[in-house]
Amino acid sequence: SGLTRALAARTLAPQVCSSLATGPRQYDGTFYEFRTYYLKPSKMNQFLENTKKNIHLRTAHSELVGYWSVEFGGTMNKVFHIWKYDNFAHRTEVRKALAKDKEWQEQYLIPNLALIDKQESEITYLVPWCKLEKPPKEGVYELATFQMKPGGPALWGDPFKRAVHTHVNRGYTKLVGVFHAEYGVLNRVHVLWWNESADSRAAGRHQSHEDPRVVAAVRESVNFLESQQNMLLIPTSFSPLK
Repeated sequence: SGLTRALAARTLAPQVCSSLATGPRQYDGTFYEFRTYYLKPSKMNQFLENTKKNIHLRTAHSELVGYWSVEFGGTMNKVFHIWKYDNFAHRTEVRKALAKDKEWQEQYLIPNLALIDKQESEITYLVPWCKLEKPPKEGVYELATFQMKPGGPALWGDPFKRAVHTHVNRGYTKLVGVFHAEYGVLNRVHVLWWNESADSRAAGRHQSHEDPRVVAAVRESVNFLESQQNMLLIPTSFSPLK
């Protein structure tokens, strides 16, 4: 089968999947936790106000990369945030410390739990060919999620990388980071983009659709694509990524 051949290729030639495989990042240890909270419709503002007031209690324990409210794409009344950890032992230490932090528990956790309908967590690695970039000024973000065919980066890593770099090189949008899922739905890649506004993002997208180089790169990568979705994210006032 295709999966068997991909696994065999990975065993015989590890360098084949080096462009997107999480291996080098696993040796480094650093990973990023994607957390999504689905809030009760009438409680969104209350949740954000309480989070703004008390987020310093949480960031005292580990690094917050960004915190956004979801404007478009999928379920409404949703917040999305990214946390950085040195390794899994570090995250375990942080969670233990939070469980003992009475101020955090009483001022943030307990009041906010009643405002949340559902929580989701996903563990990701930043791909080896991409470093986390900070945008030059405030704007809006797009999280594009790609569900790739089974087989792993050995199968679709290089075409996906070319598609991303073609968009970046043509200047239609600014790349913040590319993340490969380690825990959650496998063979999933998230690309976080930045634009000055939703309108500038739309204009760049229309231009890219007419660019032969972008079209060619995308056509190659979609051969390995099962589905995709996106969200437009608005950074909160307390988000490190603005």
